[in-house]
Amino acid sequence: MNATELPAREAMEFDVVVVGAGPAGLAAAIRLKQLAPDVSVVVVEKGSEVGAHILSGAVIDPIGLDRLIPEWRGEEAPVHTAVSADRFYVLGSSAALRLPNFLLPPLMSNHGNFIVSLGDVCRYLAKKAEALGVEIYPGFAAAEVLFENGAVAGIATGDMGVGKDGHHKAGFARGMELRAKYTLLAEGARGGLSKGLIERFGLAQDRQPQKYGIGLKELWQVAPENFRSGLVQHTMGWPLGNDTGGGSFLYHFGDRLVAVGFVVHLNYANPYLSPFEEFQRFKTHPLVRDVFAGGKRICYGARALTEGGWQSVPKLAFPGGALIGCAAGFMNVPRIKGSHNAMLSGMLAAEHAATALAAGRAHDELASYEAGWRATPIGRDLYRVRNAKPLWSRLGTVVGVALGGFDMWTNTLGFSLVGTLKHSKPDFATLKPAADCRPIAYPKPDGKLTFDRLSSVYLSNTNHEEDQPVHLLVRDGALQKSSEHDVYAGPSARYCPAGVYEWVEEGGQPRYVINAQNCVHCKTCDIKDPNQNIDWVPPEGGGGPNYPNM
Repeated sequence: MNATELPAREAMEFDVVVVGAGPAGLAAAIRLKQLAPDVSVVVVEKGSEVGAHILSGAVIDPIGLDRLIPEWRGEEAPVHTAVSADRFYVLGSSAALRLPNFLLPPLMSNHGNFIVSLGDVCRYLAKKAEALGVEIYPGFAAAEVLFENGAVAGIATGDMGVGKDGHHKAGFARGMELRAKYTLLAEGARGGLSKGLIERFGLAQDRQPQKYGIGLKELWQVAPENFRSGLVQHTMGWPLGNDTGGGSFLYHFGDRLVAVGFVVHLNYANPYLSPFEEFQRFKTHPLVRDVFAGGKRICYGARALTEGGWQSVPKLAFPGGALIGCAAGFMNVPRIKGSHNAMLSGMLAAEHAATALAAGRAHDELASYEAGWRATPIGRDLYRVRNAKPLWSRLGTVVGVALGGFDMWTNTLGFSLVGTLKHSKPDFATLKPAADCRPIAYPKPDGKLTFDRLSSVYLSNTNHEEDQPVHLLVRDGALQKSSEHDVYAGPSARYCPAGVYEWVEEGGQPRYVINAQNCVHCKTCDIKDPNQNIDWVPPEGGGGPNYPNM
């Protein structure tokens, strides 16, 4: 059978379909069943299991868990390590200046928060959801939005068993239609379906451009003498220059585990910059390198983060559904936290959907969800930090962070001297031509503290069926050569944290190579390509990383 002779898809009917089994999606599913036990809810998840594609720091504010599952503290929830110490440093190349905690705005305090594996938290939430009657389908990628009379009417999962050239292999299976009265999208940052619906319904009109960062993370088990249970440590500065935003985190938790991560804001200008290499270089700083002596790196991953905040949140509701979690952009950038707002937004959308279903409505717009979120704890959380990102971007790290901190202090008192600042251009438009920039010479990895991309991807347990269509679509190959390569010196080979993209010489001419099997689903290429010439689409369900406890 070929692609022109597709059989009809089987269809299943639900009251609500949730796309994505992250904190937002699972919280929405649980809240729906708490409010209306007879409502039918299904969660579809592209990872091979719940948690397989979840990557976060993660220090969580428990406000979301407290409201969703008040009894969690008396259960075997995977939330054990309370924050015991909170430190913030400004780094130079060989020195570190610790900022006193009393100088930091109160909202930056991690007192009362917990260090966790967010993947394990999602597995816990999934069990809670299933106990309430929620159906969860891991290993199935939501590949298409279904419409009925102009409204969203559910999703279709991707076909399985399609060869790279489009032919149907022996195990070919048509995707399923999961039809629903309301569809909640909880895909995380830059989800493919969310991206399409934001454009189709004009949800980003009258909003500032969404801003992004890339977060890279390693999980280490360290020597006993280097472990400080509950220690939370953040830095800014070196190895990034003043005009490149970002920072690091180190979190000590569990059985001598240290989560070390590095975030680079994707509005950087130099096409020669490599976030992965900057991360590796960071680990050599005297403040942190000894933590890893005698330790073992056990996992690696990367993920895009939404950073636009208050000004960039699109309209959340559309006919037949809504955006929740990081699909909506609810991350608090200065706090490096999003899971609490993700859960709260999932619950909020569920409450409005439950009210609509009880009134016999279907496929209409949950306008009350859009109208009300800014007056909730989500809105208050984002409003207080709304100027931090614009100030960092305009004034650089040193001055921008200082003024951003001052603005957060004044917002604690109920006012801001600058009002609400706008963001500048979208991240894809910030790269300078390579001719205007200086190449960056990164040191070779030593294989003990610093590593290369391919050995890192191996630790992410990433796997894709080799004979399947490439899920990274280049719209115009000639444009990629004339601009991405000739003007910007091929930045995709550097901004990708997994070695997916290469420019190789063949017969004296450059050829673009896409190693799609390496993709860790971070979505950075979809965000940072200077011509918006790369589209990330879901691969066959179950493909991608398999994070055990990230």
